[in-house]
Order: sequence, then structure tokens, then C-alpha cells
Amino acid sequence: MAYQTQQSGLRERKKQRTRATLISAAIDLCARQGYEQTTVEQIAAAAEVSARTFSRYFATKDAVMLAFLDDVVDLVAGELAQQPPELGELDAVFCAHITAFEKTRVAMPGQLTDDRLLAAARIFTSSPSLMQATMGFRPAPLFEVLAKRMGVSADDRKIALIASLWNAIMTTALVQLVPDVDWATVTVERIVNQMRTTYAEFLEVAGRRHEFA
Repeated sequence: MAYQTQQSGLRERKKQRTRATLISAAIDLCARQGYEQTTVEQIAAAAEVSARTFSRYFATKDAVMLAFLDDVVDLVAGELAQQPPELGELDAVFCAHITAFEKTRVAMPGQLTDDRLLAAARIFTSSPSLMQATMGFRPAPLFEVLAKRMGVSADDRKIALIASLWNAIMTTALVQLVPDVDWATVTVERIVNQMRTTYAEFLEVAGRRHEFA
């Protein structure tokens, strides 16, 4: 029984390593040669697996990139759980993202680093189809933390509303970086500042004073 448990654990760790390798290969290739020009076969080859193995992990090229968002969401969800309970839910989501993004600048190898975050931001903003795909992305870990904060179920409509609002705010912040941007000059600090500015503009439109400078 112990042997079977050990073997099961080894298989799971191998699966997680393969998944992480595929995501890393996809980001590296798409950042270097463009999202539209990168194929599933190229990603699989860079990860040293077959296209068939790729398909066991991800149904499409979009799916492997969206899986990267899962890793970002896990980091943000951890920060959201640390936000003070008196903070409004949308404000807490904003602060969690700011803290998570800022931590990428001091991340250790194997964690979400600023280089990896910037590469992903460049890829997502360069592909309208990929940006559109993010609109249907449902960050389950984030929903679970929000549900606990609010004392509701994870499928409560208010959580979906908060997620939709934040998605729109974040998309607007990123898109504003795109026109004529030289990505060689973009830093995490610049993205964070853009998020702060966009959120302040949202609060102004909503008739609220900005308290998160």
C-alpha cells in the first residue's frame, strides 16, 4: 500500500513538472516569435514531449496560456486571503493583485518572476483572440477566497460581478500600455502604476475617493 502511494505521488509530481514545462515553453516561444506564429507542435518540441502528450494536458494553444493565469491566480488568491476583512471586496482584489505583482520582483527561481510576468503580459496584449479568451476565464481559487470573505457560495452572482469588474479594469490597464509601447522599457513597476491609475479612474467614475495611492 505504501509503495502504491509512493508511486502515485511520483506520477503526480511528474505530471506537474510536465505541465509546468509546457507552460514555460509556450511563454518562451510566444514571447520570442509571437503568439500567432507559435504552434502546438513547436511548444511540444521545446518541452521535449510529443504533440499527443501536449493534448493530454491542454486542448488548445489558448489553454496552455490560460493555464499560466492559474498560477497567477493562485498567487493572488494567497494575497487576497491576507487582506484585512474591513476592506471592500473589489478593493481587496485590487490590493492583492498589486502585492502579488510587486512580489515577482524578488521571486526565487521556480516562482512567478517579473520576467515571466512581463513576457506573459506582452503575449496576452499582442493577441486579440487570447485577450478575448480571458473574458471567459473563471479564477476558481480567487472565487473561493472571495466567497469565504463574503460568507456566500462560490457561485454567488456578486462574486461573478466582482470578477467581471476586475477583469474589465485589468484589461483596460494592460491595453493602455499597448499603443506604440516598447516592451524593452516596460517593468512590473510600470504595470503596477498603470493598474493604480486605472483603478483610481474607475473609483472616480463610481463616485468614490481613491484611497490606495
